Amino acid sequence: MNLKVDIKEGNRETVVFLKGEVDVYTAPTLKESLYPLAEQKEKKIVVDLSNINYIDSTGLGIFIGALKATDKSNSTITICGANARVKRLFEITGLDEIIEIVSDQREEV
Repeated sequence: MNLKVDIKEGNRETVVFLKGEVDVYTAPTLKESLYPLAEQKEKKIVVDLSNINYIDSTGLGIFIGALKATDKSNSTITICGANARVKRLFEITGLDEIIEIVSDQREEV
């Protein structure tokens, strides 16, 4: 499966829409899109996972790396729209305690 990344710059935030699967094969695509945003100063990033049905450990690692980059750049990253299965991965790994996860993008806009 492929991963499609669509980035929308808004007035208050940048939304990264993902579609497909995030795994060892597609993680580099996510990294190339997400890390440069996370490294920008005082950026508010929302990653919409509404159209993602699978994330593996490599994909979770990309989110950890992006979170570390946002810490250095005084930016924030929020995940929204994750289905129950994907959200459970964040909970099992404890990432839900260090990355803000909301159920719907509209909570952030």
